[in-house]
Amino acid sequence: MTLTNHDLVELTAWRRQLHRHPEISNEEKDTAAAVVAFLSDSGPDKVLTGIGGHGVALVYDGAAPGPTVLFRCELDALPIEELSEVAHASRVPGKSHMCGHDGHMAIVAGLGWRFGRQRPARGRVVLMFQPAEETGDGAAAVVADPRYQEIAPDFAFSLHNLPGVPLGDVRLKAGTVNCASRGMRVRLTGKTAHSSMPETGTSPRLAVAELITAFPGLGSETFADDGFRMVTVTHATMGEAVFGIAPGYAEVWACLRTRQDDNMASLCAAAEQLVAETAAASGLDHAVSYHEIFVASVNAEDAVEHLRQALDEEGISHSEEALPMRASEDFGLFGRSASSAMFFLGAGTTHPSLHNPDYDFPDDLIPIGARVFARVADNLLG
Repeated sequence: MTLTNHDLVELTAWRRQLHRHPEISNEEKDTAAAVVAFLSDSGPDKVLTGIGGHGVALVYDGAAPGPTVLFRCELDALPIEELSEVAHASRVPGKSHMCGHDGHMAIVAGLGWRFGRQRPARGRVVLMFQPAEETGDGAAAVVADPRYQEIAPDFAFSLHNLPGVPLGDVRLKAGTVNCASRGMRVRLTGKTAHSSMPETGTSPRLAVAELITAFPGLGSETFADDGFRMVTVTHATMGEAVFGIAPGYAEVWACLRTRQDDNMASLCAAAEQLVAETAAASGLDHAVSYHEIFVASVNAEDAVEHLRQALDEEGISHSEEALPMRASEDFGLFGRSASSAMFFLGAGTTHPSLHNPDYDFPDDLIPIGARVFARVADNLLG
């Protein structure tokens, strides 16, 4: 697929407009509407809105029966204040596209233009603009939506830009590429007291200190091993911000991470046991809840082969270097019912890192990502 210069100007301008008006997870109503409006002239055969929240799926049917091939991107931005000086910087205080989802949307929108002009020979192409990737809620909500069965794919593909890799180079491998993770919120409840008589209350201070110190010790193995486990303390709070009250309540938050889904249950059990024993030692009640749950993203061998073929035919350099990654990605659930794979597209060796306040998606990646996806679709549906 070759996008014209006019196409690239339009896609770049649209990407920058999305960048100016970011919406965070589960709030992407206007972004979803912008997607539908932008691709309306491409004449999709079916448009599903509100799927899994604010998700949008556009379907382009082929002339003959064949497989369904889904290409997924993300709608949501992050709760980060942008600190760049680009002309298209975020106009929404405290929110910004610091992960490049605006660019991923532009890439997939380019596919919409392509298949609006020339339908696949057979089967169908589905463009999935997924909500709430950053919180891990989106893929689960999309897949659980009854309307997902209308577009249930045989193949699912996605990409993510990756700073630190040469611009336009690709990282791709079969097997696990992103870890499973989940947030663990621990609540400790005792009894407040006057700060002059702390002995009359039950303070969580020792338990908080113990958990902050002990949680990381639940990790094991090196990252190269399938048994890799990691616990990172991300937040802690205790009592009120006053001097006259000895605290009776505290919270400790931690992110649990494993390379394999099978190991997450045992890590959760070990962490819950640690919490129970620590709380009991201080005479505290405790409660545990889990949030932002990501399953491992595992690339299927046959889907990876389709990507490798497309990359070779497009003359794009690729390797397995830097994979798998510790970071999580809300794409793994699509692989539970389809042959799926994600590749990582280099954003430049000196480009600001993802989630940094000065990050901005490199527009030069729009035609590269669109070419790869279009080639995959042509090879599967031609």
